[in-house]
Amino acid sequence: MRRLVLVCFLLFASLDIFSAPSQLKKTHLRSTMEDMLSYHVEHKELSNLLVRRSIKIYIEQFDPQKVYLLNSEVLPFLEVPQDTLREVGLKYQRDDLSFYISLNKVIQKATERARALREEMIREFILAPPDIEQHVGGSYLGFASNEQELKQRLRKQLISFLINAEQATLKASPSKREKVFSLLEKRLKRNEDTYFYDGKNEHYIVLHALKALAKSLDSHTAYFSPEEAIEMRTNLEKQFEGIGVVLKEGVEGITITDLIKGGPAEKSGKILIGDVLVSIDKKPLEKVSYEEALALLKGDGKSEIALGLKRKGSKAKILVRLNREKILMQEERLQYTSEPFADGIIGKINLPSFYEGGEDSSCEKDMKEAIRSLKKQGKLYGLVLDLRENSGGFLNQAVKVAGLFITSGVIVISKYSEGEVQYLRTIDGRSYFNGALVVLTSKASASAAEIVAQALQDYGAALIVGDERTYGKGTIQYQTVTDETASAFFKVTVGKYYTVSGKSTQIEGVKADLIVPTEYAKYNIGERFLEYPLSNDKMPPAFTDPLTDVDDSSRLWLQKNYLPQIQQRGTALYANLASLRRNSANRLANDKNFQYFLESLEPPKEGKTFSLTQNKGSSDLQMDEAVNILKDIVYLNTLR
Repeated sequence: MRRLVLVCFLLFASLDIFSAPSQLKKTHLRSTMEDMLSYHVEHKELSNLLVRRSIKIYIEQFDPQKVYLLNSEVLPFLEVPQDTLREVGLKYQRDDLSFYISLNKVIQKATERARALREEMIREFILAPPDIEQHVGGSYLGFASNEQELKQRLRKQLISFLINAEQATLKASPSKREKVFSLLEKRLKRNEDTYFYDGKNEHYIVLHALKALAKSLDSHTAYFSPEEAIEMRTNLEKQFEGIGVVLKEGVEGITITDLIKGGPAEKSGKILIGDVLVSIDKKPLEKVSYEEALALLKGDGKSEIALGLKRKGSKAKILVRLNREKILMQEERLQYTSEPFADGIIGKINLPSFYEGGEDSSCEKDMKEAIRSLKKQGKLYGLVLDLRENSGGFLNQAVKVAGLFITSGVIVISKYSEGEVQYLRTIDGRSYFNGALVVLTSKASASAAEIVAQALQDYGAALIVGDERTYGKGTIQYQTVTDETASAFFKVTVGKYYTVSGKSTQIEGVKADLIVPTEYAKYNIGERFLEYPLSNDKMPPAFTDPLTDVDDSSRLWLQKNYLPQIQQRGTALYANLASLRRNSANRLANDKNFQYFLESLEPPKEGKTFSLTQNKGSSDLQMDEAVNILKDIVYLNTLR
C-alpha cells in the first residue's frame, strides 16, 4: 500500500523543497483556462456542463468529508438553472468571479460556524476526555441535514484526531490534549483561511476557482500551486535540491520524520529521526508557521544552512550546519534482487515509476544496469518486472523500457484532439533481454505502467500476472510542471494512447493472463470509479508500422533499417498458458498463507477474524507466485 501512503505523506509532510506562491489575479483565471482548453482533447470552450461541474468540485474541494456545509446551503448552487450557468460563463469572459465569490461567502459562514462549534467541544474535551464512540471520523455520502447532525460529525472528527494523535489512548493529561487540539486547529485553519476573501487579495479565490474549472474538464486535468508543482516535479524526476530531510508538523513542533539516503543530513550523521527543528539560520520557530519554516529551509539561494535541533532526552540545543545539494532519491528508484534457480538465477526488478531527471538519470538507464548486473551473477533464466505500485511517469521512458524487451516496433499510438496520430516506436534492432518475462501488476498499476504491460503482452514478450485488471488510465497529459520557468503549472489531457494491438487501456485496463490477487483487489480503484473519465475506443493495429507520421527522408531510412527488424508477435509464452494457469491455481489453493490472505480480502464472516500473524511465510506472496510461474515457464519450455 506504499502508493496510498504516499498520498497521505504529501498532505501532511514535506521534503525541504518549497516555493512561496506567486500572487494570482482574476485575469489569470481566464488566460490559464484558455491555455488548457486549447490543448484539451475534448473540451474547447467553457460550456454550461463545465460550469456546473466546477461548482460541484469547488464545494467538494472545500468540504470533502462533509463536515462544514449543510445540504440546504449547497443545494441552491448544485441546482442552478441553465440561464445562471450561461451567465457565469459570460462573467468568466469578463474576468468576473462574482458567482464563485458568492459561493465562497457561504463557505466562509460555514467555517465560522464550525470554528465556534469546535471551540465549544474542545474546551469540553480538554477538561474531560470524551467517550469513544463506535464509529468516529470518516466521510459521508451526503451533506448534513441540520446543525445538530453537523455538530455530531464535527464531534466525531475531533475524537478521531485525538485518538490518532495519542496512539489510541484518551488518558493523557489535559495539557497534552490541549496541545493535540491546538495542532488540529492549525491544520484546519491553514486550509480554512484560504477561503476568507476580503475583496482585495484575489490569490486564493482564483486558485480555488482555477482548480475547480481545470478538474471539470476530466479526471486527470489539474491546476497546481507552485508548492504542489515542486512536489510533483520531485516525484517525476526522483531528485531535488535540498538537505534531505522529511518533516512533519506534530504536537511537539516540526519534527524530522525521515532522512533521504545520500542527502547532506543523512551523510552528516548529526541529525536523527525524531529531532525537533527549533531554529533555521538562527531564527527561532516558536511563532513561525509551518509554511514559513519550509520557505526558510529553501533559503535565499545560499547553499549553507544552519539548523537548530532539540533531541529527545536532551535539554541542550544542537546546531548543525549543512550545504544544500542535488539529491537522488535512490529508495524511490529501481531496485533489483535475484534468487538461485537451477544453474543460474531468476531476477526480480521493482520499478516504482517511469522517472527521468537531468545528468543522464532515468529508469531506462537503471533498467539496463540492472539487467547487466543480473547477467553477471549467473545464467539469467527469467525476470519478474514488478509494476504493482507504478502509477506512471514520463511516456518516453515507458517506450524506452518496453523497447528493452523487443527488437523494434511500435510501442504506443497517440491520438490527439484534431485527429493527429503519432507512433512512438523503438528502432534499436536488438533486445536487452529476450528470455522468460513476467510483468507483475495490480489495480494500482496505471498510465505508463499499463503501456509497458500491454505492449509486452501484445508482442507476446511477457505474461501479465496480478489483479484481474490494471487501473485503466489510457489518456495522455501535457504538463508544465517540469518547466520551472512556466507562468502556470498544470497538466491537461491532450489525447489517448493505444498500444500496438490498437487497444486502449482507458477504463478497461490491462487484463492479467494469470490472476494472482494483490492487496488492492478489494478496493474500488481505477478510472471507472473517477468522475468525468473519457470513454474507451480502439485504433487499427500497428504490428506492421505504417510510417504515416514520418517525413519522406526518414521513411526511406526506416524502411531499409527498421522495418526488417520489427518484433514478430510471439506465441511461445501462450502455448503453455492452460498448464501455467492450472499449476498456479493448484499452488495457491494449497498455500495456507495465500488462503489466509484471500480471506482477508473478503468481509469477515461471523465469529471469524483474520490476523496477519497467521501468515507466517513470505511477506510478498504475489512475488513468490510470480517467480513460481516464471519457473514453470522455463521448465515447460525445456519440454517442447
